[in-house]
Amino acid sequence: MSTLRRAAVLGSPIAHSLSPALHRAAYADLGLEDWSYDRFEVDEAALPGFVQGLDSSWAGLSLTMPLKRAIIPLLDGISDTAASVEAVNTVVLTEDGRRLGDNTDIPGIVAALRERGVEKIESAAVLGAGATASSALAALAEICTGPVTAYVRSAARADEMRDWGGRLGVDVRIADWAEAEAALHAPLVIATTPAGATDALADAVPAVPGTLFDVLYEPWPTALAARWAEAGAGVVGGLDLLVHQAVLQVEQMTGQDAPLAVMRAAGEAALGGRTPGVSG
Repeated sequence: MSTLRRAAVLGSPIAHSLSPALHRAAYADLGLEDWSYDRFEVDEAALPGFVQGLDSSWAGLSLTMPLKRAIIPLLDGISDTAASVEAVNTVVLTEDGRRLGDNTDIPGIVAALRERGVEKIESAAVLGAGATASSALAALAEICTGPVTAYVRSAARADEMRDWGGRLGVDVRIADWAEAEAALHAPLVIATTPAGATDALADAVPAVPGTLFDVLYEPWPTALAARWAEAGAGVVGGLDLLVHQAVLQVEQMTGQDAPLAVMRAAGEAALGGRTPGVSG
């Protein structure tokens, strides 16, 4: 007799999350007819009650903002990867009742870059200094052999990036956002900023740029990504990251190999049928 298995993405806001489309497509392809994947609007105050109410039918959770740190005290353990950036985006509920946290954003970044042929680089630039930037630094710790220059808007953000660099073993150098055009000459540029923040840099894209990883997927392409592609250079987008991290989540929750191409197609179809809104 089959047993219903549940999973979901939690966050606030959550209405525009693509995660249900990706996970449901994976379940359908894998023949997991008794698996469901939903989305729940949950903020930090409501999170403990939600987690406490999970029963044995639950296989896992995906976490988006603002819950990636708030979830940690509610877990029985977290992976070294999650601990390295103090952020959990994946919770697996084991058969013996434990709640284990992981971070699939970091290996997702590495996998998305590897898919586009970027496996080792000598230096990189990071635009922005928020939560995604710390995951970018953790990924760069694996593939970058030299310095990473972070372009930031405030002294407080600069201190945070230096701290993350020290913890992750990355040689982080700080530059002011006003100098961000210089970032575009790096072999790899990772843009972690909100929509519109890099639009003014589009006209400064060099004739022969390296690789751009823009973590946004809506709206897409960004002005910077469009100009980068026009120059004939490699562009990795936020959907690439979302799909690769979701593949790892599906595999951890179900124990089966996830269908990357099927999940990507589902994400592209979902984006094609909606109006711009909050991503997650």
